[in-house]
Amino acid sequence: MSTLWVLGAGQLGAMLKQAGTPLGIDVRPVDIEATDELPLQANDIVTAEREEWPETVATKQLATHNNFVNLATFPQLADRLTQKQWLDRLDLATAPWFPVEADSSAQHAYDTLGERVLMKRRRGGYDGKGQYWLKQAENSEIPDDWKGQAIAEQAINFDEEVSLVGVRSKDGEKYFYPLTLNLHINGILYASISPLKRLDQYQSKAETMLGKLMDALDYVGVMAMECFRVGDDLLINELAPRVHNSGHWTQAGSNVCQFENHVRAVMGLPLVSAEIKNQSMMVNLIGVDLDYQWLSIPSLELYWYQKDVRAGRKVGHLNFCTGNLTVLETALDRLNMPAPYPQAIEWLKANLPA
Repeated sequence: MSTLWVLGAGQLGAMLKQAGTPLGIDVRPVDIEATDELPLQANDIVTAEREEWPETVATKQLATHNNFVNLATFPQLADRLTQKQWLDRLDLATAPWFPVEADSSAQHAYDTLGERVLMKRRRGGYDGKGQYWLKQAENSEIPDDWKGQAIAEQAINFDEEVSLVGVRSKDGEKYFYPLTLNLHINGILYASISPLKRLDQYQSKAETMLGKLMDALDYVGVMAMECFRVGDDLLINELAPRVHNSGHWTQAGSNVCQFENHVRAVMGLPLVSAEIKNQSMMVNLIGVDLDYQWLSIPSLELYWYQKDVRAGRKVGHLNFCTGNLTVLETALDRLNMPAPYPQAIEWLKANLPA
């Protein structure tokens, strides 16, 4: 079996390596700052744990390999302008938007999109960063350094945030996990829960939307689609051409997690429809210290990323999976964590099936 190289050596690369080991696949995440010559072979496969990367010794070696899967897709979806253009071209619903040009004005934004407009940097800016609100009531103006570097979106009063994780093979075979309900606080994902019976009515629509995009891009591997639910409609908010934080629950809740599915797809191995085990929840660990007492909580699985703890930094996550809802409720009661975690815990309790 060929080696699978991963551009990027963060937590997603580590979890891809973990998923590849039982399959007998040598998965090698590569630090983008590495300067060593990589022993790439002609039949090796290259994937990425991130949408974009600087040109370094390591990334240049990987990005020039003939078997870099989805190489042409990454720049198209990493740039929010071209990402939106793809969605418009495919008639996939998003928030109304326009590109912020050198001559764009705040008044044009208000006239076009309403009194509250969210600007997003075209590149980067995840987890609530790279965003700037224009509010007509505050006479906000577009900063000069945002002109030509951003898109502007209409503020959406959504009912809730959901995401769909899907996988596509080289021959176009596609499978999807159940929709996941997500809670963001200050733009950062804090908690997810899946499956939820009440979301089943949107599953087919979401699969059609993501499947249409993956087919158009001839995409291979796992892709995530984050959506706003507004009534019975789904509006695409962001796309991630990689394994995604909102799919971490699949490590505990499915016979084939998102990481194994990505490895299977890019390596050309068989795909199957995932069997969902039980009710799952995920809690992101954001800027909190490691506490091994978490391991005493029934149904909890700990993933620690071995990063230095800093405010706002993702340093790990907790997965929970069981068919006993009382066990899940008790587990949440035993999570003694600082603000804003009480908000996330109460949100999870409120969304557990009755």
